[in-house]
Amino acid sequence: MRVVIALGGNAMTAPDGTARPDDQQRAITAAMETVADLVAAGTEVVLTHGNGPQVGNLLVKNELAAGVVPPVPLDWCGAQTQGTIGVLVLDALDAALARRGVGKRTAALVSRTLVDRDDPHFAAPSKPIGRYLTAEEARVMIQHGQVWQDRGERGWRRVVASPEPRQCLDAAAARTLVDAGYVVVCAGGGGVPVVRHDDGSLYGVEAVIDKDLTAALLTEALDADGLVIATDVDAAVVGWGSAAARPLGEVSAAELRALADSGEFAEGSMGPKVEAACRVAASGRWAAITSLDQIAAALAGRVGTRVAS
Repeated sequence: MRVVIALGGNAMTAPDGTARPDDQQRAITAAMETVADLVAAGTEVVLTHGNGPQVGNLLVKNELAAGVVPPVPLDWCGAQTQGTIGVLVLDALDAALARRGVGKRTAALVSRTLVDRDDPHFAAPSKPIGRYLTAEEARVMIQHGQVWQDRGERGWRRVVASPEPRQCLDAAAARTLVDAGYVVVCAGGGGVPVVRHDDGSLYGVEAVIDKDLTAALLTEALDADGLVIATDVDAAVVGWGSAAARPLGEVSAAELRALADSGEFAEGSMGPKVEAACRVAASGRWAAITSLDQIAAALAGRVGTRVAS
C-alpha cells in the first residue's frame, strides 16, 4: 500500500505550539517513530508537512532586520523551511528505521506547486500570517511592498494570497524515488508557490498554499492508495464545542461535503482537511483524518474519520 501522510504542526512543534529548535527536534523525532512502524510493516510512505511556525520564525527575522537587509520573500521562506524540516525528518526517520533493522532509504525534495497567476486571491490578499506589529513597525514592511491591515487593538498584521494549488511540479521526481524504494518527503508547506510566464518559465510568488489541498494533489499524482491527514484530534467532529459533539467515523465524500457546506468545520483548521479528504475520495481513493499516534489504527479502519467515494 502506498500512502501520503500530511503531518500537521503538532508533529513539528511543542504541545503549546512553540517552535524553538529543540521543540522541533523532539516533536519530529517522536513523529518519525510512528512513520517508521508503518514503513517497517511494508507500507510505502510519502510525507508532506506544514511549515507555519517555521515560516513565522523567519518572518520575525525579516521584520527585525528590515532596516538593514531586504526581507526574504515568502517563496524563499517556503524553500528554506522545506530544507530544514526535510533534514530533521530524514535524520529522525533514518535513526528510527535503523533501530527496527529496516534498511529503507530516505530523501527530501525542495518542491514547487503551480498556482494560477490570475487566481483571484492575488487581487485581494486575506490570509493573515506572522505576528502583530505596531503601525510604525508595519510601515517599514509596507515600504518593502508587503500588505498589512490594521486589526484594531492588537495592532497590524500582514495578509497574503492563498491561491488554489494546481499542480505538484516535482511529483514526477518524488514518484521516481518512491518507485526506487525511498521514503520521500516533499511538497512541504503546500509547496513553494510558483506561477508560469507566457514563455513557460516559472517564478516564485508571495503566497502561502494550504498543505492539505496540495497533499490531495500529491496523492493523485503519485497514484497513492490514500491520504492520511495527521492532526491533533482523533477524528473530524460535528457539533464541535457543543453537548451534541460527535466524532465522524466512516463517511462518504458526499455526506462529508454536505456537512462542510452547512458550516460544520472551521475554515482555518478542520475545513481544509475535510476539503482535501473530499477531493481525494472524488478521485476514487480514500482519505483519513486522525491524530498522529493513531495513523496505523486509521489505516486498519479502527479509528479516525475515513472518507471514500
